[in-house]
Amino acid sequence: MPQYFGQLQTLEQLWSTLGDVQSVHQDSRHIRFECNGPILVLSILADNLIRVRVSPTETLKPRKSYAVTQPDEEWSAVDYQLNETEEAVEITTSRMRVRVQRHPCQVQCFTPEGQPFAQDTPIAPNPHEEFPSPNHNPQASVGWRLNSIATWKHIEADEHFYGFGERTGLLDKRSEIKTNWTVDCLDYGNLTDNMYQAIPFFMALRPQVGYGLFFNTSFWSQFDIGVSQPGVLRLEAQTNELDYYLIYGPEPAQILQTYTQLTGRMPLPPKWALGYHQCRWSYESEDIVRKLAQEFRDRQIPCDVIHLDIDYMRGYRVFTWSPKRFPNPKQLLGDLAEDGFKVVTIIDPGVKYEPEGDYSVFDEGVQRDYFVRKADGQLFHGYVWPDKAVFPDFLRGEVRDWWAQQHKDLTEIGVAGIWNDMNEPAIALRPFGDSHEKIDFPLDSPVGEPDEGITHAEGHNLYGLMMAKTALQGLKQGRSQERSFVLTRSGFAGIQRYSAVWTGDNQSLWDHLEMSMPMLCNLGLSGVAFVGADIGGFAGNATAEMFARWMQLGMLYPMMRAHSALSTAQHEPWVFGEEVEQICREYLNLRYQLLPYIYTLCWEASTTGAPILRPLLYHFPNDTHTYTLHDQVMLGPWLMAAPVYHPGVEYRAVYLPAGEWYDWHSGESYQGPTHILAHAPIERMPLYVRAGAIIPMAPVKQYVDKQPLESLTLRVWPGEGEWTMYEDDGHSFEYQQGAFSTTTYRVSREGEKVRFEVSARQGEWKPPQREVVVEVVGVGEQRFSDDGSDRTIVS
Repeated sequence: MPQYFGQLQTLEQLWSTLGDVQSVHQDSRHIRFECNGPILVLSILADNLIRVRVSPTETLKPRKSYAVTQPDEEWSAVDYQLNETEEAVEITTSRMRVRVQRHPCQVQCFTPEGQPFAQDTPIAPNPHEEFPSPNHNPQASVGWRLNSIATWKHIEADEHFYGFGERTGLLDKRSEIKTNWTVDCLDYGNLTDNMYQAIPFFMALRPQVGYGLFFNTSFWSQFDIGVSQPGVLRLEAQTNELDYYLIYGPEPAQILQTYTQLTGRMPLPPKWALGYHQCRWSYESEDIVRKLAQEFRDRQIPCDVIHLDIDYMRGYRVFTWSPKRFPNPKQLLGDLAEDGFKVVTIIDPGVKYEPEGDYSVFDEGVQRDYFVRKADGQLFHGYVWPDKAVFPDFLRGEVRDWWAQQHKDLTEIGVAGIWNDMNEPAIALRPFGDSHEKIDFPLDSPVGEPDEGITHAEGHNLYGLMMAKTALQGLKQGRSQERSFVLTRSGFAGIQRYSAVWTGDNQSLWDHLEMSMPMLCNLGLSGVAFVGADIGGFAGNATAEMFARWMQLGMLYPMMRAHSALSTAQHEPWVFGEEVEQICREYLNLRYQLLPYIYTLCWEASTTGAPILRPLLYHFPNDTHTYTLHDQVMLGPWLMAAPVYHPGVEYRAVYLPAGEWYDWHSGESYQGPTHILAHAPIERMPLYVRAGAIIPMAPVKQYVDKQPLESLTLRVWPGEGEWTMYEDDGHSFEYQQGAFSTTTYRVSREGEKVRFEVSARQGEWKPPQREVVVEVVGVGEQRFSDDGSDRTIVS
């Protein structure tokens, strides 16, 4: 927490509160409740979405949201009924009912069946306040004091909480405090609070009822989920207006669909970005990078992407190349491209302070006044990799345009992706090695467009988001015909519109291997679908067994990258011996076989907001056994994994929810709900498939090329199921003009036989005619020539 926020809290100012409703005013979308000065405004945006705003004054200030993609007025009109009584005002849509109590003003929500959710509750008593404020109503649920506003809500007895962006620890966040303020959190662990990403969104779930809440503020904010007072949820922000959106589900899929309609969805990535990424701090020379690429191809280990960390630059100056280490980067990238490798380069926000040097990025930025300044007008500086550095103000449009143009020198020589790091921002007080003390831009530093009057107190959480937006802008300019890849460490709500996210500087610890799964799942439940963690751990040395298990788990990550730190042991698949190399090869081969399935999941994420990697509660929201199950995961709707997270383990317990399940490896079937003991020797990660699953699989390749699938295997598990596979060329933007296709497959049982149906291909994109193998597990296989027409197969 920023220091001055902590000082404010210790003053224990008394809460002024929202009182009784004096009058009600309505238009087609907004309902305004006047409370003797303060106001509450409800906006009905969809039949399951309302916006709640409270101002201690009689007006709401116009304010720009960097997370929300469209203003209230652009939502389609909603039919709702309003009914007033002496006690309350009720607003009813087809999917929820909102009751605003008059004495005092409180917001209460109900499902169509009358189940309560997100109910306002009276302000929790403060033991330090001996004398109540003269403006304090003990039954009020919204309060404000100097630079702070908060609301209190009731937590139902059987309610569980998920999302909150990037969080360590277990999946369910009940009885925790979650702070939304981006920080560089090296050496994070299970008890770490705020991290690199600040996404003030959560969903609450109990059987038959679920809702989401997006706290629409980029200022410092916090969720206290029953810690200070059991059974009470407190939302607090260090600003002067309360603003949040409530989304009724009742299930996670519906909540996320509405939340990502609000904050945006991921674009379709290039298919190569779904392949394996290899990274290290650092592959420090052209010769080392060439040898690395040759090792992958000689060993027949699939790989699509090589990342270059900070040592490719000249003295850590962004947008430069070291003339000694990388004397001919264009030739290098061209040769790598011929061998099927894409290159992603790191870019940090710190620009070397070099007034007497020959560094155009610094010179232009100073000349045009593009760097962050203090409130007194002095240029702000801190210390990062290039030593003394200054920092662009990414909240200004002209600065983003200028920074985007700097990427041209990279894209012209073949760079296909940008990796944004240190963008919380991470800044040291003195040169690296002299001190570990971190600093930030002063909170009163003016940032953003001059007419908006924003300071860093509001802009801090947005810094990484806007840098990622700028990187994508630069790549689109430099690679206008090809999709590119952006990866960011820091971000805010809506980051999925611009970038993939990884979980930062993790460690080569079994705890971090296990922790990665709930971290990625909660990011997915926060609207961020394209996510990954550093396979093998960034800091420290993975053992052979750990790396094998991590590679098995990493095969499921939407973004699959191995990474390791300077001075640690190498973390390439072959350095751990032949047995681990073979395990890595086998699971990478499986990853590449599953790319048609994973790519379709990306399409689903881009159109509905569904996560790619899903906790079991996503598909089984009324099964309370799944609510705290953090060590099993679904890849899409069909494939469930139970990875091994501890050394020396060869058996593990697995929970199978209701329905029929098949063992991926043996084909053995189970009837859920049940617990089983799975055999998991070092070479096997337990995998299970739901009955009725249809999973498209490609031939094994060493990298993703631009050629459409020349053959396709559809693995089918007997049962009742349907799957729509998405296809396009995998690399261009032509799909945005309709150059894509979908094919729907269905499987059903007919007595002892299995019926498989193919619907005619829909859409403008047509792959070349190809052979399709329909493999019904446990029954047999049939082949047909795929010309896009419908057909039926009975086995």
